[in-house]
Amino acid sequence: MNGRIPWVSWRPRGIRWRLTLLYSALFTVAGALLLGFTYFLAASAEGGETFASGGSGDGPVPDGDSSATGAPVPPSVRAFAEAVRADQMRQLLIEAGVAFAVMVVLSVALGWLMAGRVLAPLRTMTAAARRISADNLHERLAVTGPGDELKAMADTIDGVLARLEGAFEAQKRFVANASHELRTPLTLQQAVVDVTLADPDASVDALRAALLRVRAAGQEQERLIDALLTLARSQCGLERRELVDLAQVVQAWLPHTGVRLAVRLEHAPVYGDPQLIERLVVNLADNAVRHNLPEGGWVRVWTGVDAAGRPGLRIANSGPVIPADRAAELFQPFRRLGAEDRVLPHARTRSRGRGPHRDGLGLGMSIAAAVVAAHGGRVRAHPHPTGGLTVELALPPVTAHVTRC
Repeated sequence: MNGRIPWVSWRPRGIRWRLTLLYSALFTVAGALLLGFTYFLAASAEGGETFASGGSGDGPVPDGDSSATGAPVPPSVRAFAEAVRADQMRQLLIEAGVAFAVMVVLSVALGWLMAGRVLAPLRTMTAAARRISADNLHERLAVTGPGDELKAMADTIDGVLARLEGAFEAQKRFVANASHELRTPLTLQQAVVDVTLADPDASVDALRAALLRVRAAGQEQERLIDALLTLARSQCGLERRELVDLAQVVQAWLPHTGVRLAVRLEHAPVYGDPQLIERLVVNLADNAVRHNLPEGGWVRVWTGVDAAGRPGLRIANSGPVIPADRAAELFQPFRRLGAEDRVLPHARTRSRGRGPHRDGLGLGMSIAAAVVAAHGGRVRAHPHPTGGLTVELALPPVTAHVTRC
């Protein structure tokens, strides 16, 4: 037994037993206090009887006794009265003790029943939660009844399940889209190689063209893998933190654009990862240029510090009309503007051609949102009624705390 006394190490395992013991202990204490107070009152009432004596009041005066006129009470009468009182008090104590013991036993039984009634919703919630797994996250506890603490806990669990379901679905879509994006260049490479090898009389120029196509497909895979790694790194958090000026990052990007620009750059210091901050600015700016009008397009860029002391970046551009209720979908992976100027829920993105107007991978906005979240900031997209989009982000001041993964 390892030197341990069993009854000392025993503890009630279930919360129902703990509640039962708690209820019984409270009843025991309250009952003991009540019986003690009753016994005290009874004893005080017995001892408070008046005694009549020849002027000293040293004896009880029985009803109808002639000694009420002042004659002394015989000692035998007084002793008999005291013996009767003591016997009554002992009898009262015994009966109260027996009743108290019976009520303690009954309190345990009643406490067990009441604890079961109280914990019944919790057992129902536990059974429902055990049935829910990754395959049926759509189920909910759906506890009904008054808005007490148990229902509030059930509603909180339902909210967590809803968020988990959304995260699982988003993860499944992301994996499916990423698999498709990675498989397409591989399929193209395999087809080019098979066609070239099937021609025994292929010329040097044909072989060179095939190699160039294979190389282009490999470069597209490399771009996609880099984007996926950046997205994963951004969602993990910050590995390094330095002081970066958003205005300088935007200034370094300006020579690479080819649209009409309106720029207002003010000092906007950010304490974060320089590479992620640069990718954030480049992705948002490139999206503003890529998803613009074919002719007469414009881009407006602003950096600075708002009234709350938060450094920020705002990029507005002309372009196709975006439904206001679907603008938030642009921050999800593999979402982009389709050929019909609408948000494609499951668009497969391909890189067509060269230059600033080629289609992207569909990860630029999601990477930007992940970078902003890793720095503890917020980002919003506001579509223009006439077409185009304004993306506005705000990051914590340089004095704010930045968490690491």
